[in-house]
Amino acid sequence: MVVMARVSRPERPDLVFEEEDLPYEEEIMRNPFSVKCWLRYIEFKQGAPKPRLNQLYERALKLLPCSYKLWYRYLKARRAQVKHRCVTDPAYEDVNNCHERAFVFMHKMPRLWLDYCQFLMDQGRITHTRRTFDRALRALPITQHSRIWPLYLRFLRSYPLPETAVRGYRRFLKLSPESAEEYIEYLKSSDRLDEAAQRLATVVNDERFVSKAGKSNYQLWHELCDLISQNPDKVQSLSVDAIIRGGLTRFTDQLGKLWCSLANYYIRSGHFEKARDVYEEAIRTVMTVRDFTQVFDSYAQFEESMIAAKMETTSELGREEEDDVDLELRLARFEQLISRRPLLLNSVLLRQNPHHVHEWHKRVALHQGRPREIINTYTEAVQTVDPFKATGKPHTLWVSFAKFYEDNGQLDDARVILEKATKVNFKQVDDLASVWCECGELELRHENYEQALRLLRKATALPARRAEYFDGSEPVQNRVYKSLKVWSMLADLEESLGTFQSTKAVYDRILDLRIATPQIVINYAMFLEEHKYFEESFKAYERGISLFKWPNVSDIWSTYLTKFIARYGGRKLERARDLFEQALDGCPPKYAKTLYLLYAQLEEEWGLARHAMAVYERATRAVEPAQQYDMFNIYIKRAAEIYGVTHTRSIYQKAIEVLSDEHAREMCLRFADMECKLGEIDRARAIYSFCSQICDPRTTGAFWQTWKEFEVRHGNDDTIREMLRIRRSVQATYNTQVNFMASQMLKVSGSATGTVSDLAPGQSGMDDMKLLEQRAEQLAAEAERDQPPRAQSKILFVRSDASREELAELAQQANPEEIELGEEEEDDEMDLEPNEVRLEQQSVPAAVFGSLKDD
Repeated sequence: MVVMARVSRPERPDLVFEEEDLPYEEEIMRNPFSVKCWLRYIEFKQGAPKPRLNQLYERALKLLPCSYKLWYRYLKARRAQVKHRCVTDPAYEDVNNCHERAFVFMHKMPRLWLDYCQFLMDQGRITHTRRTFDRALRALPITQHSRIWPLYLRFLRSYPLPETAVRGYRRFLKLSPESAEEYIEYLKSSDRLDEAAQRLATVVNDERFVSKAGKSNYQLWHELCDLISQNPDKVQSLSVDAIIRGGLTRFTDQLGKLWCSLANYYIRSGHFEKARDVYEEAIRTVMTVRDFTQVFDSYAQFEESMIAAKMETTSELGREEEDDVDLELRLARFEQLISRRPLLLNSVLLRQNPHHVHEWHKRVALHQGRPREIINTYTEAVQTVDPFKATGKPHTLWVSFAKFYEDNGQLDDARVILEKATKVNFKQVDDLASVWCECGELELRHENYEQALRLLRKATALPARRAEYFDGSEPVQNRVYKSLKVWSMLADLEESLGTFQSTKAVYDRILDLRIATPQIVINYAMFLEEHKYFEESFKAYERGISLFKWPNVSDIWSTYLTKFIARYGGRKLERARDLFEQALDGCPPKYAKTLYLLYAQLEEEWGLARHAMAVYERATRAVEPAQQYDMFNIYIKRAAEIYGVTHTRSIYQKAIEVLSDEHAREMCLRFADMECKLGEIDRARAIYSFCSQICDPRTTGAFWQTWKEFEVRHGNDDTIREMLRIRRSVQATYNTQVNFMASQMLKVSGSATGTVSDLAPGQSGMDDMKLLEQRAEQLAAEAERDQPPRAQSKILFVRSDASREELAELAQQANPEEIELGEEEEDDEMDLEPNEVRLEQQSVPAAVFGSLKDD
């Protein structure tokens, strides 16, 4: 148990110590100016009564008045002592006085100022608090003001004293001008909108201002427009119209919102007619559909609200005649606005691109039923559209303009319009040519045939200065004489209305200018043929052939050769052959088939059979690979009909050598079938044996089935065994081909365009080969399972050491592929002498002789 004793100092009778305090007192006496000693003593006395603790703090501060640690702990302890008391308690005043004494020495410490100001704010002493904040700002250096102002501003905003807050904010903005947005928000909340608008205008005009909220200059401008337009009666110091119109020139991509803000300002100000003028001006000046939509919707909403307000006022105050007239006027104005929308939208699009031909046509359609507006629109269009900048075909405006006059019976005006159009410097020759053709069609529609001919002859006349068709440096008037469109129409008119000589002269002129097309050449030749000028038509073909190269000359050659053969037949055979040789010289393989067939037909009908066969032979080499199979079929058919089927053997051999495996396989089957019909069994078997090298048993089962049926009909045990041996050999060959196996494996896995590495991702080299070997064994096993069932002895080859008795026993076993031979024939053969040969007569098929056999 600790004995407590009180000890008093004779020089200080008010100081009373306990026995436990003596060590600390002795330490203080030895080191009276040591802060650590005092802090240890204070820490020890934390549980002592408050007066004793305060007395200890006072003793320490008397000796160390400039110690921040002691003052901070002392003031914090004093504030905590009065925390739960009423603010009117005298103890608060003692604490305030204590703070004041502290600032005699600690006036440069912002933390103490902040704690004191917060303590005063909690007491609710507004004036004292404000003056204390001002003293703090005067006492502290400028670099530490940023620590005081947040609490100061929070204090200003916490009381409804706008004048005080405004003055404080103005002082704050001198230190931190980038915080203007905070001040503007406070002004808005305190309903000081005029000063808020001024500050916001200053911020917007300051290009160096950076928003703390991350707002762009346009967003600040938009806030300013909304502020001044929605509060016209509270913002008096700014020129709203000038500010918003300045924004229109500055922010051209947001014209719609700014125009609506300006109109909204006048609406809220009560200047409705001025607002309507602003809307009309906006509709006439905006350049985008988006801005137009915003302005028009706002305009329509304004008119609707005006009508609704008028109807509401009339219903409340009673209706008078003047009110009815005013209401009718507003309704009519609203209806006119809605009806004008398509035309106004078209105007916006034309302001975007005044050279857009299609939009001008749409504008004319909008004026349907109003001739004066249509004429004015066409006039404005042809004067505005620059042919070199036009989007679309500018000549259609002139043509439609003339058509409008024509439809209304004013032919002279239509001719004047088209005549003016022929003098316009269009960008393309085709535009001017279309105008001239329209001039001719206009006269034709009104049966002025001679005038139509004169106009087209005038259009195709040689100009004073000739120019190439694609020479852009020359005006189109000097190049239109080479326009095929005008010449084609003139040729049609000459055929219908002119003489033979005039039409021929037009076609000759087209060929001389080298602007003809293959169709023009064919039309010219057909025209001459209709008038019985056959040689002249052939000359026209020759001229056309000299103008074009392959493949454009294909139609001309086909028509020329067909007409020549139809005209002369075999009378001019050598000339026809020369023509064919000329046509085939340089002919691409794609177009050679038709010409060769036509050539061969000529030789068959009028020439020699061997010449026809030579043509077919050349055709099989000249056509495309995709057409060779069809060409060989025709060759074989014609050779069989002319010379007989035996003459086709060499053709079959050549086809098998040239064609792809698939087509060669079909040729082999047909070749073998033909040899069977001729009785040449050994030849057919040799063909099957040769073809088997390109027939994989797994994919070409039909071939092997055909060969098997052939051996069943015409072979014996040895030939069947040989066939089976060949089949196994071919299958083994395909199984060991890496590329073939890879394609088969990819086909099974569903990857048609993969590689070997795709079968086992992440592996390569020996792993790929190992995978292929495994797959080969699997395919071989599947092939063995697919083999037809054999006898139990599994005879694969004829054993040389087998005796006749063993073979007889094996032959008696059930074999599904066994061939039954007649016993009588076997006996007869055994009875023959070794030198005797049995001959058998057989009639020769008629197809062997072909068309050479006499009836």
